[in-house]
Amino acid sequence: MRLFLLIGLWLLPQLSWSATQSDPFPHVAKAYFVELNSKAIWERQANQRLPIASLTKLMTALLVLEQNKLQDVVTVSASAARETGSRIALKADERFAVQDLLAATLMSSANDACHALADHLAGSEIAFVKLMNHRAQALGLRDTQFQNACGHDAPKHYSSAHDLARLAHELLKHPQVLTITSQAHANIANASGKKYELLNKNMMIEKYSGALGLKTGYTSKAGKCLIALAKRGENEVLLVMLHGNDRWWDAADILDLAFDHARITR
Repeated sequence: MRLFLLIGLWLLPQLSWSATQSDPFPHVAKAYFVELNSKAIWERQANQRLPIASLTKLMTALLVLEQNKLQDVVTVSASAARETGSRIALKADERFAVQDLLAATLMSSANDACHALADHLAGSEIAFVKLMNHRAQALGLRDTQFQNACGHDAPKHYSSAHDLARLAHELLKHPQVLTITSQAHANIANASGKKYELLNKNMMIEKYSGALGLKTGYTSKAGKCLIALAKRGENEVLLVMLHGNDRWWDAADILDLAFDHARITR
């Protein structure tokens, strides 16, 4: 990522100011939420209900991991193969291990892989969405509702930055997640040996020091969304950004400032 050439003239004043403000970045996104070592430090409209695009897939991944059947074999359904948007071009009746489709879902944000997992776990996407909403209620996500498994825009499909942070923490109880999301690329194969290359859509991976994940998203209504997780030494920063502007640069700036905040306040 960039080296922030304005450090001398901009960053130091920003540091002392941002450390005492609850919303130091009012123009980076419609809503954001920042945690340092699991403690909220900055936020903007963190409880506002907004479209969340493929950040939806965190709930899909959570339900998959809670089933704990990563070696199960999934047969790709016709409806999954017809998925639109981001996809890796799966074919109906191909067979994959659950863990491989999970990697495609989290890294490449593949809607066809996500839909195939939903069909496998619940019999249909409609039934799976009921499980998603039930789990959201159990987690106390009061500003969250799902209408599909993958994050397509829909009138009653939304969440909040605060709820997504809570969902991220629940997902991170499963160590397999960071093994997947910290990779820049990977390969999976179907049961017949056909290989698929997965490229991580999170541009911070291997470009921002300490980046471990977690998920990107974009639709016309949701805009540019990001859940970024980074760790340096003993400090960990989680950022949720909904309908962001300059997503990658802004996220890098916010994470840097959060790590500096940890240094100057310890």
